[in-house]
Amino acid sequence: FLDKAKEAAAATGVEDVYVFGSADGARPFAELLDAPPSPPAVRINPREDVVALPYSSGTTGLPKGVMLTHYNLVANLRQCEGAENFDSFKEGERVIAVLPYFHIYGLVVIMKLGLCQGATIISMPRFDFQEFLGAMQKYKITIAPLVPPIVLGMVKHPAVGQFDLSSVRVVFSGAAPLGEDIARELSKKLGCPVVQGYGMTEASPVTHLSPTKNAPVKPGAVGLVIPNTEVRLVDPVTGADVTSGEDGELWIRGPQIMKGYLNRPQETADCLDADGWYHTGDVGHVDADGWFTIVDRTKELIKYKGMQVAPAELEAHLLTHPAILDCAVIRKADEEAGEVPKAFVVLKPDDQSRATTADAIMAFIAARVAPHKRIRHLEFIDQIPKSPSGKILRRFLVEREMSQGAAGAVSSTRG
Repeated sequence: FLDKAKEAAAATGVEDVYVFGSADGARPFAELLDAPPSPPAVRINPREDVVALPYSSGTTGLPKGVMLTHYNLVANLRQCEGAENFDSFKEGERVIAVLPYFHIYGLVVIMKLGLCQGATIISMPRFDFQEFLGAMQKYKITIAPLVPPIVLGMVKHPAVGQFDLSSVRVVFSGAAPLGEDIARELSKKLGCPVVQGYGMTEASPVTHLSPTKNAPVKPGAVGLVIPNTEVRLVDPVTGADVTSGEDGELWIRGPQIMKGYLNRPQETADCLDADGWYHTGDVGHVDADGWFTIVDRTKELIKYKGMQVAPAELEAHLLTHPAILDCAVIRKADEEAGEVPKAFVVLKPDDQSRATTADAIMAFIAARVAPHKRIRHLEFIDQIPKSPSGKILRRFLVEREMSQGAAGAVSSTRG
């Protein structure tokens, strides 16, 4: 990426490009550590000038450039530092960094939050599962901020038992939903809490964190609202706030909310209203203790005969099947029901798993969910398309489904 970074810097007036190690045309990161303690004078407006332009994941549509200001990022760091009973990423902690720093999770949660509080960060140049486990053991990692595909790998991959991971104090999972059963399995395997947070690129990114000190763990929940952040749960049809325990779309307001999308004024207006509320497009609910749970994206909910089905819920159940390595669920048009769930499944490579049939998997799910949530179609696939942060790129599966129709898919006959 260095050539592209240098080209972008030249085009935008950025004077210096820093790299870890050394490279022609760039300055080593170590120079920053040797620089004088007093910061140089800068000519910026922290509330207005854009400091970072990460791109949204593009799970349902094309990625958009998210304009984040100095004020957004610094505010979010201070909010995380002040979160209730949150004692991670502090001095003395050893944090594994597996996510790219161009992703908002890697940039802010891992690198900036860790560095500003004095944590030691072990950065992997690229992700390899065996090397990741080796680094966890070698550097006695205490904090592991991960994404669901890696969490799933740690639950299902037999190599995990060959490494000493007893130093791990907390596993964080973010950037995509993590099923409650998978979180419980890894927690039992490692003997430490597996907690989630919630946020988005547009929020710099954190809005919710799970406490990691003297607090109960609620697998499946994404935690409590961080300081100086307002959250509403709104009925997407009526626009009225829902009551505790009911599902609604999350609206968020706070100093960490983006300035807008680059060169996308209409898309900005569609999600950021005149009162400063960011309409996330995520559906969730809150319990009596203030813990939030995310159900799914409003755009991804499947409407079966008028009843809503969350793909993330079905995916969480599928991943508990012993033969399944990975999966994704999308909506499929149906003349009678309007929409029905269709699953794409990656089986484990062993012969026994490969012998598992679509009907057997659909029966497995039918025994665990309400009748309207049953999977009606299932297709085996070699790999689930995902973003670098582990989010399922459903739009590619939708395009695949539209291009091939029902060819190669297996349908359930259960009503």
